[in-house]
Parts: sequence; structure tokens; C-alpha cells
Amino acid sequence: MERSLYEKRGKIVIKKTETLFLRPGWCISRLGMNHSFPARASFQHRPKDECGVFAVYGHPQAAEITFFGLYALQHRGQESAGIVVSGDKDRKFKSHHGMGLVSQIFNEHQLSKLPGTRSIGHVRYSTTGSSTLENAQPIVADCSRGQIAVGHNGNLVNAHVLRDELEADGAIFKTTVDSEVILHLMAQPSNHTGDSSLVQALCKVKGAFSLVLLSEREIIGVRDSLGFRPLCIGQVDGAWLLSSETCAFDIIPGAKFVRDVEPGEIVVIDENGLRSIKPFVEKERTGFCIFEYVYFARPDSTLEGVNVSAVRTNMGRELARLHPVEADLVIPVPDSGNYAALGFSEESGIPYDHAFVRNHYVGRTFLNPSQLAREFGVRVKLNIIKERVAGKRVVVVDDSIVRGTTARARVMNLRKAGAKEVHIRISCPPHRFPCHYGIDFPDPKDLIANLYSHEEITKYLQADSLGYLDAAGMVRATGRGENKFCMACFNGKYPVAVNPELDKLVFERRRERAESLVFAEETAPRLFNGKI
Repeated sequence: MERSLYEKRGKIVIKKTETLFLRPGWCISRLGMNHSFPARASFQHRPKDECGVFAVYGHPQAAEITFFGLYALQHRGQESAGIVVSGDKDRKFKSHHGMGLVSQIFNEHQLSKLPGTRSIGHVRYSTTGSSTLENAQPIVADCSRGQIAVGHNGNLVNAHVLRDELEADGAIFKTTVDSEVILHLMAQPSNHTGDSSLVQALCKVKGAFSLVLLSEREIIGVRDSLGFRPLCIGQVDGAWLLSSETCAFDIIPGAKFVRDVEPGEIVVIDENGLRSIKPFVEKERTGFCIFEYVYFARPDSTLEGVNVSAVRTNMGRELARLHPVEADLVIPVPDSGNYAALGFSEESGIPYDHAFVRNHYVGRTFLNPSQLAREFGVRVKLNIIKERVAGKRVVVVDDSIVRGTTARARVMNLRKAGAKEVHIRISCPPHRFPCHYGIDFPDPKDLIANLYSHEEITKYLQADSLGYLDAAGMVRATGRGENKFCMACFNGKYPVAVNPELDKLVFERRRERAESLVFAEETAPRLFNGKI
């Protein structure tokens, strides 16, 4: 038995280690798969991940393959996960959703109840809508066009407007996520233009969306016209796969990457194979999120034809050229700083070593108003090997600084460990603007780059020096042109117009407003007036 200690309703919980066998050669050892995710004890010192999607068409073990795909995409969302399947003798969709990690939600018993040859799955971090089970995706609907399920990575910037219009026409929503708007639009009567219901719906939405959809006949993959979020195509044993990242194909025996879904492309997979449709006006530029390369994507993924680890290594080289320093040691902040630190070391000639030890049994950290909780989160997640840094001038390479709380704590801990000098190097520019396309950054007023000058940030961190990679070096590291990327979180230039007043809980506030109006109006009808 392996002990896993975490706080849950004030108790210490011991959970059993299980091993899951789904197919010969497929094995995952996991911790307490049937338990719900622990309460968020949280500290946010990084931008939050967005979501990940996966789909299978034409495989007898579609749900099991989707499980492994979601397992590989877990870094893209840890709040909830779900799988919806079709293609069994019974045409009715079957699904299972839960809060927490993929390995905590699904087990052999649950997967055995999901027979079918077609499947879509989703891992979620909420970017619109709260973190509740009702908001877990894929979302399923049954309408005049049959059963439809959708999984969405991204964020719709006009969802609130569309939802107002739909509700005014009598639509009833069961979630507070923007993705449900797409299902309602698809369920509406045709406008007789000859376009499919999906194309009609997508012509109305604005923002970022990489979608996987399941109908009673087909699997569909979609990317918005600017291609904000990744989506790629693969194959295994003659079956088709869709995934947010290529790393999901690597853990499935026999699977191979075919190509990326292009910006503005719809791929339809059915009994006739894969067809490509490009119904939207082609854009002069694209808007792939460059922060996918900086932080979000797994380093073993290839995005837009470029390996993520190679880009991060190049960012480190660019950073060393832009902000050289005399030092004895380059150390990364694991894991996202590993490759940038390697590049910095190779370019500068300063030896590379690991001085931070990461506790891999601690989940990603979130926002907590308690300063004590935030500092505990820093210490419990990364510990320092004092012997590596004592008496040395060290360069600490990380991917980003958001609030600065965590970076400051690391500097202080390094000095307590005996580091002679501490120089901070960041492999992207300062974050000054919120993302409206699927990344949950803190409020702009909480971003340290909006609060202080460069010199003030350096002083706050108690570092000897601080250097950010500039936008030009970041783009050069990708080997692609600037017009291929969205960099709004760095420069405030939004490719699609946004309303800066809206945030992820916009629909929750609408719900509260609707409920409170009943009691605010004395003349409002009541179901029971207290009289018999």
C-alpha cells in the first residue's frame, strides 16, 4: 500500500495503489482511481492551463484509447474529465464524467460500461464557467438532429451575447460554460442557405475554439479560422484519432501522427474515411497561442510542425544572448524551465545542474488568499539541494512570472541555502494583459508586471538581476513569423475583439441575477403565497 497524504474535510486519507490493465501491453499504475479530486488548497502562481480534447473513430476499444489519450493530456486540465461513446448496438450515447484527474475518474468497471467504436473525451480547466460537475465536458444534447456531444478547447468571446439571444427565444441551458452555446446554435432550424447546422453555428461564434464533436454517424474536428488552439490528426489500427497534442499518440501502441487540423478547417470522419471542409474565409494571418510553446504544451509534443522542447531550448539560447551574466551554475525551475535552462547553459557556457527537486505528488497550485498557504505551496512543491548552490552564483531559469510570490520565495530559499548571487531569467516577455482565448490569467491588477517597473520587480524578488526574453527573441525561437501567433497576453493586441469587463464567471452572475429578480419584485408571481 502506498500512502498519499492530503487534506480532505480535515482528515488524512490513505489511498490504495491500483494497476489498470486494459489491453495486453497497456498498463498504468495509479493512485485511488475511484476517489474524487481533493479540495483545491490552492495557490496560483502561474497561468492556468486550458483544456484538452481527444477523439476516436472506428476502434472497438474507443473508450479505452480515449482514456489513454486524456491521460497524456492531463497537463491541459485537472479539474474534471469526461468520455462520451457511440457506435454500439444501442445507438444511445453513453458517458461518464467526474471531478478531478483522469486516473481518479475512470477505472476498468467504468470503461467497461462505455462500449462503442466512436468516442470523444475532454479534460478541463475552467476558462468560462465555474468548476462543477455540471460543467464537465463533453456536453451532450439530444435534439431534432439526433444526439450530439461536444468537447471544446478555447473560449468564445461573444458567448454571453449569443446566450442572451438564445434564452430570449426560449432556450434552456443546463451549464454555465460557453461551449453549450454551440450545441444550441446547431439545434436551431436551418436557414436554408445549404450550409450544415455546424457551419451555421460556427459562423456566429467568435473567439478561440478547437472542437471535437460526436454525432450518431460521425466524429468531427474543428479549428477556428485563426487557429488559436492546437488540434491534430492521428491513426491507429485503421482507426482515426483527434488530439490537442501529438504526445497523446505516442503512448498508444501503434498510433502515428498524420497532420495538424489547419486553421479554419473542419474534418469529418465517418464510414467513408476522413473528409476536409474549409467553409470560412481564409485569414491573412493566424493566431496560434505562442504560450503553448512557452509553457502549456508538453515538451514531447510537436505543434504546427515544431517540437516544443526544441523551441524552449532556443528560447533559452535567445535569453542568454539578450541577458548575459557571469555565474557558476544554471538551474531550471522544473519542469517547464528545464529546456530553456538547457539552452541558456549551452549558449552561455555556464554549467547546467538541477538544484530544485520537485514533489511530483503535489498537484498544480491555485489561488488562495492566505499568504501562508501560498508560501507553503512553494516549499512543498520544490525543495532545494543546498550542496548544489552553497557559495555559488546561480542563474534560475523559469518560463514566466505572474504574481511574483513564488519567484520571490525561491530567491529567498536559495539565499538561505547559501547561494552567493541569484539571477533570474524568464523565457518570455512580462505578462501584462489577460487572455480571452482560453487561458485563465489572474486579474490584470494582480500581474506583477503591471504593478512595478523592471527595477522594482527585481528589488521585490530580492534578485541580483532579472532578465525577460523579448518578443522578437521568443518568436525567433519558434522559427516562424510573428504573424503566425497571438501574443495578446504580452502586447495587448487582440486578434479578435474582446470585452475586457467579462471574466470566467459571467454566466454564474447572470444566473444569480435571474434568481434574485424573483424576490426583488413584490409583484412577481409566487408558486406559494403562504395561504391555505
